Amino acid sequence: MSSYCKSFSPLIRSWSSSPRAAALTSFRDSQEEMSRVSHSCTIEKLYAWEKKLYLEVKNCERTRQEKEKRQSLLRRQEANGVDYFKVLKNKREIERLESKLMVYCQAIETTSTEIVRLREAELFPQLLDLVNGLMCMWRGMYECHQVQTHIVQQLQYLNNPSSTIPTSELHRQATLQLEAEIENWYSAFCNLIKSQRDYIHAITGWLRLSLFQYQHDPFERNHQNSEIYGLCEEWQLALDRVPDKVASEGIKSFLTVIHAIVIQQAAEHKLKKRSDSVFKELEKRSKELRSLERKYGPYSSEGYGDNASRSPVMEKKAKVDGLKTKAEEEKTKYEKSSGITRAMTLNNLQTGFPNVFQAMTGFSSVCAQAFSAVYSHQRTSNISLNFNKMLT
Repeated sequence: MSSYCKSFSPLIRSWSSSPRAAALTSFRDSQEEMSRVSHSCTIEKLYAWEKKLYLEVKNCERTRQEKEKRQSLLRRQEANGVDYFKVLKNKREIERLESKLMVYCQAIETTSTEIVRLREAELFPQLLDLVNGLMCMWRGMYECHQVQTHIVQQLQYLNNPSSTIPTSELHRQATLQLEAEIENWYSAFCNLIKSQRDYIHAITGWLRLSLFQYQHDPFERNHQNSEIYGLCEEWQLALDRVPDKVASEGIKSFLTVIHAIVIQQAAEHKLKKRSDSVFKELEKRSKELRSLERKYGPYSSEGYGDNASRSPVMEKKAKVDGLKTKAEEEKTKYEKSSGITRAMTLNNLQTGFPNVFQAMTGFSSVCAQAFSAVYSHQRTSNISLNFNKMLT
C-alpha cells in the first residue's frame, strides 16, 4: 500500500503546484468568501442593479426615439433645402444623442455584467446551499416526527377504567393552550409551504425572463444559463409535487379532535358550575332551616291541625328536600359528563396523535427525498462541469 502511495507522490506534488490547482484553491477561497454574504443581501443587490438597468434601458430607449426623430427631421431638412446652420445644428444634436446612446449602452453592458456576476457567483451557490439546508431540515424533521410517532403510539396501552375524575382548571387551560398551539402549527405549516412555493416561483420566473426572453428559441439554452435555471426548475417541480394537502389536513383533523375535547370540557365545566350553584343554594337553605328549627323546634308543626303543613319549619324543610334531590341530580349529570370527558380525551388523543404524526412523518420523508434528489442532481452536474473545465 505504501509503494502504491509513493508511486503517485510525484503526480500529487506536480498537481498541487500546477496553475490549475492554484486556480481551484483560489476558487474555493472565493466560495468561502461568498458564503459569508447573506442571501437577502444578494437579493437586495440584484434588485438594486435590476432597477438601475431598467432606468438605463428606459433612458436609452427615450434617447433612441429622440435620435430617430432628429434623423427624420434632418432628412426633411435636406430634402427641402433648409438653411445650412439649422441643418448643422440638427446634425450636432444627433451626434450628441449618439454619444449619449453609447454611454447608455456601455452602462447597460456594465450593469448587465454585474447582474450576471451576482447571479452566478453569489445567487447560484446560495440557492444550492439553501436546497442543501432544506434537505437537512426535512431530514431532521423526519427523524423528530418518527420519534414522536413512536412515543404517541404508546398511548394505545393506556386504558380508561370508567374514571369520573373531574377536569381541573389546569387541565382545561392546558387543552386550550394545546388547541392554540395546533392552530399556530397549522397556520405556520401552510405559510411555510406557500412561502417556499411563492419564492421559488418568483426566482424561476425572474430567471426565465432574464435568461430566455430575447432568445428566438427558448429551448436553446447554453450550459451556464441552464445550470441555475435547471436547479430552480427542478426545485419548483419538487415543491409543486409534495403532498402538503395530506399533511395540512392531518393537522387540521387533529385540531378538530382537540376542539371536540375543548367543547366537552366546557360542557362539563358548565355542569360543574350548575352543580356548585345548587349545592351552594342547598347550604344556604339548610342554614335557614337550622335557624328556624332552633327558633321553633324541629317538630313545631305538631298540634296545629290543618295549618301544620304551612308551618315555617315544614315549608323550609320541603324546599330543602327538593334542593337535595336537585343537587343529587346535578351531581350525577356532572359526574357522568366528567366520565365522558375522560373517555373522549383518551380516545381522541389515542387516535389523533398517531394520525397527525404519521402524516407529518410521511410528508417530511417525501420532502427530504425531493430536496435530496434536486441537490444530488445539481452536485453531480457541477462536478462534471468543474471536471470538464479542469481538462480544458
